[in-house]
Amino acid sequence: MRVRTLRAGAAQLFADFFKLEAASGILLIVAALIALVCANTSLHDLYQGFRELPVQLRIGAFGIDKPLLLWINDGLMALFFLLVALEIKRETLGGQLSSTDQLMLPLVCAAAGVAVPAIIYWWLNRGDSIALRGWAVPTATDIAFALGILALLGSRVPLGMKLLLSTIAVVDDLIAIVIIAVFYTHGMSFVALGWAAAAIAAMAILNRRGVTALTPYLLFGVVLWVCVLKSGVHATLAGVVTGLLIPHVSRRNELDDATEHSPVETLEHALHPWVAYGILPLFAFVNAGLVLGGLGMDDLLSPLPLGIALGLVLGKPVGIVSAAVLMRAAGFVRFPQGMDFKGLLGMGMLCGIGFTMSLFIGSLAFSREPLLYTESVIGVLVASTVSAVMGYMWLRVVLKPRPDGD
Repeated sequence: MRVRTLRAGAAQLFADFFKLEAASGILLIVAALIALVCANTSLHDLYQGFRELPVQLRIGAFGIDKPLLLWINDGLMALFFLLVALEIKRETLGGQLSSTDQLMLPLVCAAAGVAVPAIIYWWLNRGDSIALRGWAVPTATDIAFALGILALLGSRVPLGMKLLLSTIAVVDDLIAIVIIAVFYTHGMSFVALGWAAAAIAAMAILNRRGVTALTPYLLFGVVLWVCVLKSGVHATLAGVVTGLLIPHVSRRNELDDATEHSPVETLEHALHPWVAYGILPLFAFVNAGLVLGGLGMDDLLSPLPLGIALGLVLGKPVGIVSAAVLMRAAGFVRFPQGMDFKGLLGMGMLCGIGFTMSLFIGSLAFSREPLLYTESVIGVLVASTVSAVMGYMWLRVVLKPRPDGD
């Protein structure tokens, strides 16, 4: 009887944890810490063996043979990008990105928050053409991590701050997707791209014909992923294209129907827990395992990790806050309700948490330079930690508790 009670209590504890808004961010932190422990203890060989475990999928003469690390980065992360695309489409058609007034502030802030870190990184690494490949590493905000820190502040956080941070992070992701497509694509196979175009055309026809069943889109999405993987374009972009082609509104399923969800919403709700509580922590685990032995201040202060760290910790808040203040002074926008300059500054600090997208872009930029990739991981981990602590401490001081979260 006691064992049954303990099991029920543990089940309820886990259920309550996964209801927390901060749960995904907490899991990311835990996964990264476990990776660091594994990489720097007697578990190192086991950890490396797990990352390099060969996984092969073969159908007749066709086959894909990659280590587990690349299956996660190229395969499972395609589902993450699929979820991002679904969120962008939903917000564009009926959410925070559907109105020009709502869009102007986060769009300009996000663009400035991408440009300023990139300029800082470029300035510090302008003499090294190889290091310059990582200019985009400090440009994107990790929405799960940042919202997780906000959630820890409870009722102090005004709703407008959560919405603005979420929208900036979504636009950040959109910009990052464009950057990956344009700057991190190499050695293209036009035959594979032709088949990819055929799969895209098939999904577009389904969309135009009003087909709302998810199965055909997902099947063509798998075909698209394989074709893009073989084409030289990064495979995760297949998830983006698939997400944008899944329909959001149909004659039988209008947006204002509170009893049903559109295909975009249905798939988004189904994917979210798997991505938030499975794929992203697994990605963090296999990518954040930095060997710390022998590292010193010289490693942190070399141009590459310093450019990433300063880009995220300094460049993000400077870009975002400056853009918002200038637009407000010019009379183009107003700050969200409940937010002032101090709150905006704290939110800008939290936007310096790069983590998932920064690690991902670093893996693309330095896929053939393991030492530079290690330096990029150092910069991302340090910057994300500093941004999280600074943002949390600042907002805890400047934001006052509000009854019932109003």
